[in-house]
This record gives sequence, C-alpha cells and structure tokens, in this order.
Amino acid sequence: MSSITPEELNLLIEQTYKVEKDFNELKASYDHLQNTVEKVVEFLPNAIWIVNEDNTIFLQNSKARELWELLELLEYKSEDYELKFNSSSYLIKSSSHKDKIMLSATDITEQKRKENLATMGQMAAHLSHEIRNPIGAISLMSSTLKKRVPSESVRIVEEIQNSVYRIERIIKATLMFSKGIEATKKEFLWSELKASIDVSLKYYSCSKDIHFKFPEEDFTLHADKDLLDMLFSNFLVNAIDAIELDEEEEGSIELSYRSDKIYHIFEIYDSGIPIENARDLFEAFKSTKEKGHGLGLVLSQQIAEVHGGYVQLLEGSKKVFIIKLAK
Repeated sequence: MSSITPEELNLLIEQTYKVEKDFNELKASYDHLQNTVEKVVEFLPNAIWIVNEDNTIFLQNSKARELWELLELLEYKSEDYELKFNSSSYLIKSSSHKDKIMLSATDITEQKRKENLATMGQMAAHLSHEIRNPIGAISLMSSTLKKRVPSESVRIVEEIQNSVYRIERIIKATLMFSKGIEATKKEFLWSELKASIDVSLKYYSCSKDIHFKFPEEDFTLHADKDLLDMLFSNFLVNAIDAIELDEEEEGSIELSYRSDKIYHIFEIYDSGIPIENARDLFEAFKSTKEKGHGLGLVLSQQIAEVHGGYVQLLEGSKKVFIIKLAK
C-alpha cells in the first residue's frame, strides 16, 4: 500500500476546507432563503399554513397561529370555497406541491357585509318605490278627510297623518341611502332651520312631557337646509324615543351650539335611556332601538361628512352626540 505524500495530504486538506466552505455557503444561502420565505409568508394579509403529508405544520404565519382552531375545519379542495367561523367569513384556497399542502384563509367578513348591505339597499329602494304611491294617496285622502270629519274625530285623522309622515321619512331615508347623498348648499339662518325642525317634530307624537332647549342666538349656515333638517330631526327623534322608554314621567333634550374658526359645533343631550351596543350606531340596517329602521344615524353621519364634518358619541356619564359642520 502506497503512502500519501505531503503534497497529496495538503491537497486533500484544501479540498476538505473547500467542501466545508461550500457547505457553509450553501447552508447560509438556504437559511437566507428560508428566512425570506418566512418573512414573505408573515407579510401576507391572510392566514397561511404549509402542511406535511402527516398533517404536521411545516410553516405558518402569525395570523394562522391566531386561527389555529380554524385549521382543523379546512379541507383540501381543487376549488376555492367560503367558510364561516366565529361570526366571521373566510375565503379558503388550497394547493399542493410534492409532499406539501398549502392552505390560506382570507377574512372576507367586511366584503360580505358590504355585499349584503348593497343587496338590502336595493331591495329597500325597490320596496320604497312601490310604497310611495299608496302612501301619497293616503296622505291626500287624510287631508281631505280632516276637513269633513266631526271635531271629535280630527285627532284620529291627525294620528293617521303623523303615521304617514313617519313612513314618508323612512322612504326618503331609504332612497337617499340607496342613491347616495349630494348637498346643494346655500346660506340661511339657524332660525329658518329651527322652524323646519319644529315642523318635522310636530308629526312625531310622544306621551311624556319633554322640555326642549335650542340655541337662542341666530347665526348663518352655508349648507343644504333640507339635509340638515333630516340630520337634526333624526337625532331629536331618537332622543324622544329614548325618553319614552325611560322610567321617568318627563324628560329633557338640549341642543347647544358653539363655533370655532373651522366648524359649527352642535351638541345634543337627552335624559333618556342609555345607548346599548354603541358600536352599531352608525351601521346601516342595525338599530339600537326596537322600532328603528337602522338608517337615521347612518344618514346623519353621511350628511355631516358631505358638509365637511363628522358625528361622534362622546364618552362619559351623559349621552352626548357632537356634530361638526364645516363653515
């Protein structure tokens, strides 16, 4: 057996070092690639699982870890499908490569909500159009009837007119929500708007003694008066309903006003029952009261927005809404 010469030993050692260097470079490259893949998977907005053949998890992101219970419900399918889990909707996608299966779950709850709202809006608008003609006929006939009935029956006819007015408000709100809000702005005085609000409230009867307090000073607004009439009437009607449900025999509603360089600022307070489920206040077709249609405050918010402002419920012991309208 021939012995290894020093030159051959040095060459072997050099090759060993080279192999080790190549291996370390390859390992570093693999680690970098794996780290990059993990970062990409983590960056994705949906939950991602990569699963081995034995159903063990090869890779997942933090969103997937939060939805670990959802993984047990997922199936490998050639087509995408939807799945409801914990009151949320998810779009499930899956694919396979060699011995790995990749599953993804995308939260489409908000998308489904908007689709449902659009469908409900279209249906409500269609029904509103259908109801409009008979309601118009009832309104006309009640006006004629009021002139002919005995005085003791006038109150009954007025209640019919009040009910018709409330239906007309619902129809108007529904059609406005369906078509969108556009403001036709011009200058007018607060006293003019106050007179319109008084007319609107006249049609809304209540059983309790309610004390109203409105701004006494007069000031100029540059806005759409009809839209602001709807905005304030919605809040005041909600306040009346809250007082009607309260245990006290009387109540109070206060609408105050101040301004700064940018906004007209109104605050509305009522002594009625507190608001339940405040998060649903500005959600279309969700009402926090039994007889609400769920559009009043949504439209009020949109009306404020087309006037360069916003509406919000102030947190605190009192139930106070603040309404800001750009000057």
